[in-house]
Amino acid sequence: MRYTEAPARRAELLRRLSSEGYVSSAAVAEELGVSEMTIRRDLRQLHVEGHARRVAGGASLPTGGVRGASFEQRDLSAAREKAALAEFCAERLAGARTVALDAGTTVAGVAALLDSGTTVVTHSAPVIATCTEREDLSLIALGGTYLPETRAFTGQATRDGLARVSVDVAVLSATAVDATGLLCANDVDAEIKQAMRASARTAILLVDSSKIGARAPIRFGSLESIDVLITGAGLRDDQRQLLGGVGEIVYVDLADEVAR
Repeated sequence: MRYTEAPARRAELLRRLSSEGYVSSAAVAEELGVSEMTIRRDLRQLHVEGHARRVAGGASLPTGGVRGASFEQRDLSAAREKAALAEFCAERLAGARTVALDAGTTVAGVAALLDSGTTVVTHSAPVIATCTEREDLSLIALGGTYLPETRAFTGQATRDGLARVSVDVAVLSATAVDATGLLCANDVDAEIKQAMRASARTAILLVDSSKIGARAPIRFGSLESIDVLITGAGLRDDQRQLLGGVGEIVYVDLADEVAR
């Protein structure tokens, strides 16, 4: 098998991590016929996605098994692109009276840009903090069990809160998107995303381009469940081909020019 494409290499790295618990950058680079720098980039991406933990000389499985990367780790990834996506999404939300915001790092940037008078429904602590600083927004903060790694509340109380609200638009995030659907790091997160989608008339998926074709263990929805997908304009052809089931796709470049 050829390992010139990043998805194939990262799938092989995940397979080895799952079976062996550790991979050496130098050893796996030699075996796969690529440079050690390439493997280090792959392991760095797997670390950001929460599938691996960078250690000296390579990577190991995350402590306690596969889990999501911390909010801070995810927030540093593709920061310029995420800011551009958040700005475009906020413009797309103009006129929506009630908006639900998921706990993703890209989604968190939307809160500061919403129109005055918007009601925000969220379980994200960073979004809650932003909204409380704006006297022109109404806030419905969802309680539950607080998870430090995602800086969000979750559990039955969060799901119950979502079941009692009706929102115009839900802005969702995902750890990964592929031809099979929308993926995240764990069942707990998946349940909240599903409940948020169910509360909304329209769903927007806001993901930076690195998430398209990436991997994550839990599927929380289909491509058809999303009305609009907003992502970066720098997708490769193979990434774009994965998104055939989405109703509308908007590609945003870093200069805020939009290609459709």
